[in-house]
Amino acid sequence: MAVFEVRQGTSPVILAFPHTGTVVPASIWERLNDNGRILADTDWHIHKLYEGLLPEATTVRATFHRYVIDANRDPEGVSLYPGQNTTGLVPETDFDGVPIWKEDEGPADADIAARLRDFHAPYHAALAAEIVRVKAIHGVAVLYDCHSIRSHIPFLFEGKLPDFNIGTDTGRTCAPGIERAVAETAAEAVSYTHILNGRFKGGWTTRHYGKPEAGVHAIQMELAQSTHLATEAPPFALDPGKADQLRGHLSAILERIEAIALHCRDHA
Repeated sequence: MAVFEVRQGTSPVILAFPHTGTVVPASIWERLNDNGRILADTDWHIHKLYEGLLPEATTVRATFHRYVIDANRDPEGVSLYPGQNTTGLVPETDFDGVPIWKEDEGPADADIAARLRDFHAPYHAALAAEIVRVKAIHGVAVLYDCHSIRSHIPFLFEGKLPDFNIGTDTGRTCAPGIERAVAETAAEAVSYTHILNGRFKGGWTTRHYGKPEAGVHAIQMELAQSTHLATEAPPFALDPGKADQLRGHLSAILERIEAIALHCRDHA
């Protein structure tokens, strides 16, 4: 299987999709329990939601499911949020804290090492290569990491998640102007809520690649699934009306990011 898909564009913006994949190799699928096989923690339809919004953006998408290995986790297994509930490099539970593997079928160290080699590393090699290519063209690259999550998950956070969850590792992963533009555009979206560096401050991808001093900016957008799904439960169907409304705001965000990056290039 191809573990990633790349579409090369000419924009300084790169869209990454680490969690929209639903492919689970048969040897791993057999070890998942009935709960795991629901694949509930997929970022459902997110690559379709962004499709065509910025026509010349490069896209890099993992095709494998996060239960195989999580492409947005530190390969060393270090927690992104020490002291808080989260899921690891190869999750043992879903986002509700319920086991996803059959008894005694959870991944051992050798399994994790093999999945790092066969899935995690190739995806990030492709993403890193596109960052280098885009930066060579423009002198700057902006990585926009695309995510979604259910709006209510008591195991991970209290209450209802805001609609737009913007993560920059408290300003470390991108220039202030990019962070400000995304937050302002989200704030202008009538009937939507937003937060900057709230529960989700940007995953490993954002923190690893975001080096604004070197001309590589990274920002994570975690969308509440209530903004675009008909229901946040199986079959996790897309609501076309919600999606169309949301796409307008996402388009505005991406266009502002691209304009800032091109301005930086032209005034370097």
